[in-house]
Amino acid sequence: MIKIDLHNHTNHSHGQSSVEEMYQSGKERGLSVMGFSEHSPRPLAYSYPTEYRDHLTATFEQYINSVQALKSRAGGPQVLLGLEMDYFPAEEAFIRETLAEYPYDYVIGGLHFLGTWGFDHSKEDWDGLSDDQKRAYYVDYYKTLTRLAQSRLMQIAAHPDLIKLFSIDTFREWTREATARSLIREALAAIKANDMAMEISSAGLRKPCKEIYPGPVVMETARELNVPITFASDAHHHGHVAYAFDRLADYAKDYGYTESVYFYNHAWHAMPF
Repeated sequence: MIKIDLHNHTNHSHGQSSVEEMYQSGKERGLSVMGFSEHSPRPLAYSYPTEYRDHLTATFEQYINSVQALKSRAGGPQVLLGLEMDYFPAEEAFIRETLAEYPYDYVIGGLHFLGTWGFDHSKEDWDGLSDDQKRAYYVDYYKTLTRLAQSRLMQIAAHPDLIKLFSIDTFREWTREATARSLIREALAAIKANDMAMEISSAGLRKPCKEIYPGPVVMETARELNVPITFASDAHHHGHVAYAFDRLADYAKDYGYTESVYFYNHAWHAMPF
């Protein structure tokens, strides 16, 4: 089974469970390595209609201290201090300052905003878009993902087709096009070239798209390019730690993967599954 879950959130952002509750769940599920990757603070211009920013900012140091305390605890999974850092092309100085504040073992690059629009917030935002508008956002997403990788600020690319969340049918049609596959390949090649890994996440199974992140076209291309992988539940509740990891293992093996990687103090480590 998969023994590593590197993408977990807590009640310091919009999660429902404490650091300790998440850790205990990982221990019960037999994890060997458990990474905490709370959301990053964001500049004020990048906001969701329903925000958790103030709560995150007020309790962020407490989150860091709680994870650091677990790192020194004997027994149970190895605990890693991570961060899911939102990437904004115009805010790389802010990102660098944020990442320098604490000794993170690794940083997950999350792409949730195009411009100042949090595209993963609401299905209603997508319902009024034409197929051409959706396709334009897909293009923007993969061009921005390429820039994320080229920044060399992160070690892992999170859920690398999150843009399909509320428009899975149109996205699948788009990925059949040569221009789409070229953009996807360019982004994955940048991930590989800049010493990053690609996340395979079960979170999509719990979302409206009802599909693992990433889907088949991205997986095929990643394997062709030999992009390293990590595994993630993207849990926001202790009941979702290591969620559907049996399915993730079978899925990754179907594409020829036999090991995943994790990062301790930014150093690469591999583990078979």
